[in-house]
Amino acid sequence: MIFKNISRRNLLSLAAALLLMPQFSAQAQNPATYPERPVRIVVPFAPGAGTDAMGRLVAQKLAELMGGSFVVENRAGASGAIGAQHVAQQAPDGYSLLLLASPFTTVAASLPSAGYDALRGFAPVGLIATGPLVWAANTSLPVSNMKEMVELARQKPGVLNYGSAGAGGVNHLVLEQLKASTATNIVHVPYKGVAPATLDMIAGQIQLVTGTIPALLPFIKDGRVKALAVTSAKRSSALPEVPSMAESGFAGIDVLNYFAIAAPLGTPASVVDKLNAALRKMVAMPDVLVRFKADAVEPAVGTPAQLAAFIEADYRAWAAVVKTQNLKIE
Repeated sequence: MIFKNISRRNLLSLAAALLLMPQFSAQAQNPATYPERPVRIVVPFAPGAGTDAMGRLVAQKLAELMGGSFVVENRAGASGAIGAQHVAQQAPDGYSLLLLASPFTTVAASLPSAGYDALRGFAPVGLIATGPLVWAANTSLPVSNMKEMVELARQKPGVLNYGSAGAGGVNHLVLEQLKASTATNIVHVPYKGVAPATLDMIAGQIQLVTGTIPALLPFIKDGRVKALAVTSAKRSSALPEVPSMAESGFAGIDVLNYFAIAAPLGTPASVVDKLNAALRKMVAMPDVLVRFKADAVEPAVGTPAQLAAFIEADYRAWAAVVKTQNLKIE
């Protein structure tokens, strides 16, 4: 019935087009010719953020290494969940990629309504870089390191206020992890980003934040805030004078922000492997290493299987914190 008003000539054209569709799909997934059209790298945060800057660097370098066009598309909202949901629903042909960062696992682990499966909903491609956060305090707080801060929190339960970039994000769960491991009561105050939380800390409205080193380094250098520790097990070369959590007496806490690439589930392994090979070359490029140093991150490339294991370990760790702290986040 639906073809009764279509001419024979148009019907033949439609049949020819349908016959060509499988051939086009196969070409799109052919690693020898991929990419043949623009590849979207979806950054699930707003333009101008550190994640956006990393996405644009990756797009530029993949274009140089692989040819073709790689373009960033910002799909912000719900702490990264909107962008993750979008990519999970795209065709698994290698032309839609997702830039991962820590909220990819923290949000999935803490929000029942995240709307995507961080463990089994994507095809992992490869890690790019990792770097710690830094604990920072208002200069009037009478502490000089993490041990003293924790002791003050024990002496004054519920008095210290901590600002995060939002409930369920890595900045929030870093606090909950510390509270769980030290039996302290520090009040969580969610903000719409680390920047407003930092400004309130400088003004004395709150006492503590964590953030990426590049975000807090200017305030640390000019003395407006004091750094207590980096969240990793070892020191950061960007803040060599600031002790690690292990040195501070909290050996069980080792939190790294990360950047990685994933594709929709079902993306051909040949395309994933080609992208992974390009990422490996990218993180060894001298200008990229210079950029990483400025951003206080280190190259952390690996196989797709290694990224899958990394994501699972990160997710399980945060899910345990959420359960221990009985967090109810919506």
